[in-house]
Amino acid sequence: MKKIICTVTNDLVYDQRMIRICNSLTKAGYQVRLVGRKKHNSPTLPSLAFDQRRLSCFFQKGKWFYLEYNLRLFFYLLVTPYDLICAIDLDTLGPGYFTSKLKGKICVYDAHEYFTETPEVVRRPWIQRIWAALARLIIPRLKYAYTVGDQLAQLFEKQYGIPFTVIRNVPHASPQHAVNSSKEIKVLLYQGALNEGRGLEVTIQAMQYLPNVELWLAGEGDLSEALRQMTEDLKLTDRVKFLGYIRPEELKSLTKQAYIGLNLLENNGLSYYYSLANKAFDYIQAGIPSLHMDFPEYRNLQDQYEVFLLADRLEATYIAQLIQHLLQHPDLYQKLQHNCHQAAKTLNWAQEEQRLLRFYKNIVW
Repeated sequence: MKKIICTVTNDLVYDQRMIRICNSLTKAGYQVRLVGRKKHNSPTLPSLAFDQRRLSCFFQKGKWFYLEYNLRLFFYLLVTPYDLICAIDLDTLGPGYFTSKLKGKICVYDAHEYFTETPEVVRRPWIQRIWAALARLIIPRLKYAYTVGDQLAQLFEKQYGIPFTVIRNVPHASPQHAVNSSKEIKVLLYQGALNEGRGLEVTIQAMQYLPNVELWLAGEGDLSEALRQMTEDLKLTDRVKFLGYIRPEELKSLTKQAYIGLNLLENNGLSYYYSLANKAFDYIQAGIPSLHMDFPEYRNLQDQYEVFLLADRLEATYIAQLIQHLLQHPDLYQKLQHNCHQAAKTLNWAQEEQRLLRFYKNIVW
């Protein structure tokens, strides 16, 4: 039985994409281990079909965390037997690649994002140069790689000269349901990290113009404290709810309670501009129309399925107007909801899983 180790920098519990991937590979007969990190406040790992390990670090964020984690991961992989290492994103690729070369094993690159173009990296030019140099050193030497969308695949292929397979971050299919449109209070839902570049400050500001609407924020991140303070300053604490971290199985149920999903990324890095976030598919699967920026991947989905509203700028009054338009036009809402139900029949993991399994089956072990 071939042994695969997948490596990430999160604490595993909330990583829906990796849970899906590791479950599918295990079901296909591979021996899978997912390796991440243990935070001071990490919850207990759930029992899953595949093995899970977490590495403890002294540093919790910033450059010292990445340096420490990469060193710990390198030595862990050096003494742990495997046939294939799948490095998720650039921040675990170094240990995966170098140990695979030392051991004569296979290294696969799974690019969830354009790491060197994320906002946190873009605004630190010397940090960006270090990560970009690592990418130029390693990625062109790989034989196997995949990413989450067509736009990123084309960009990476042009930049690094190797093929990238597309395996989208779509959820499992779930039973369709009808949103209760008679509720007096409508819920706007954002699910994901409360981090820089997610348009969350603008979203909270837009709530000033949206009476009888609640905003639910499911997640935590670097901006958690600042966003809570902004909510207090704007006197919106009764209508902006911070739900904290939500486990994947609970998040699916929560999403179905919402009326409109939100994914309002700032155009301050190519990673967000070319993104195809899992939350877009989660909203579709839940049967709720959602609001996204008019970026290439979301435009392509909209042209094909017509399940979104797309925003061409990120301004509080404008975002509020788009949401009000959807609230005040039930015929438009019902049309988008119907299209979500239709799109959900193909945009689900049962379909995408086949691409994943073909990818691994075609590897020359």
